[in-house]
Amino acid sequence: MDEKSSALAKIEQTVTTNPIVLYMKGTPQFPQCGFSGLAAQVLKACGVKDYVAVNVLADKEIHDNLKYYADWPTFPQLYIKGELIGGSDIMKDLFEKGELQKMIEKATPH
Repeated sequence: MDEKSSALAKIEQTVTTNPIVLYMKGTPQFPQCGFSGLAAQVLKACGVKDYVAVNVLADKEIHDNLKYYADWPTFPQLYIKGELIGGSDIMKDLFEKGELQKMIEKATPH
């Protein structure tokens, strides 16, 4: 299996076995770009405490191949129940409309 196939399999595994996954630059506590920081803040504002945050700067294989998984070229990327929701601008827009909270509520056990 080449690096791209291996990375795509790893991404598939991560997004389908975890209800909420955020691929970002840095970590929620120490984001390495403003967009990733905004994405983490939006999830926090939604009350999400338990999600998988993947630091793409710490995993070159994921960093280089994530764009092929859902054909989305930029970071951060939010996945809920295996589905790409989008980046920080889309997350912020959905949050302001109250839609992101509903998506998260459906995805997480109470």
